[in-house]
Amino acid sequence: MMTLATRPVGDLLREWRQRRRMSQLDLALEAEISTKHLSFLETGRSRPSREMVLHLAEQLAVPLRERNALLGAAGFAPAYPERDLSDPAMAAARQAVDMVLAAHAPYPALAVDRHWNLVSANDAVGRLLLGVDATLLAPPVNVLRMTLHPAGLAPRIVNLAQWRGHTLARLRQQVAVTADATLTALATELVAYPGGTEAPAAGEQGVAIPLQLRYGSSVLSMFSTTTVFGTPVDITLAELAVEAFYPSDSATADALRAMT
Repeated sequence: MMTLATRPVGDLLREWRQRRRMSQLDLALEAEISTKHLSFLETGRSRPSREMVLHLAEQLAVPLRERNALLGAAGFAPAYPERDLSDPAMAAARQAVDMVLAAHAPYPALAVDRHWNLVSANDAVGRLLLGVDATLLAPPVNVLRMTLHPAGLAPRIVNLAQWRGHTLARLRQQVAVTADATLTALATELVAYPGGTEAPAAGEQGVAIPLQLRYGSSVLSMFSTTTVFGTPVDITLAELAVEAFYPSDSATADALRAMT
């Protein structure tokens, strides 16, 4: 972020506009300003106000962390705080996450940060991690690395090529949205893991791609959903996501309930 902040704000605005595949006319229309004014802002001939920086960032769907970088590059103080989840101000949010994870039992659910590092998980997740190498479970635990690593869950994923393709496609999309260097490096690392090159395809019923995980003599089939906080104004909260897994069939539901 310090590297980004040393660049002119106009350069950063142009980069985000191009990343969103928008022309100057497209963005000017969305922001209700003239293309000439936008051009002057991007080339540095005009200096944007704090309100204009935030307005353009909103139209470009720039993540909160990067909005602070845009403000810094324009000479303004950050607009969005970044508190640790242990901060008293975050108590209600942390309680909400814990409630969601606990209520999802006996099915697996976990919370992750922007880099897919594990923040919290319910007991059902731990029961599925038997056999994962201890080095992959040492904090901070990266969920994607642990899933696709040859010493992680990968050997037990029956449809590894399909799940790997789905995971990598999702990660690349996240990189495109955030321009996050850590996620870019993670994607490069995961691509080098073995596991096939099959592109993600529709699930067995054409509804969702299942994670088919071997557990003892059984195969658990689960699909996932992602939950995020609506209208967050704290960076940590904006980057927090809850991944909840649901059984794809009655046999998996019975097996997960029996594990408790």
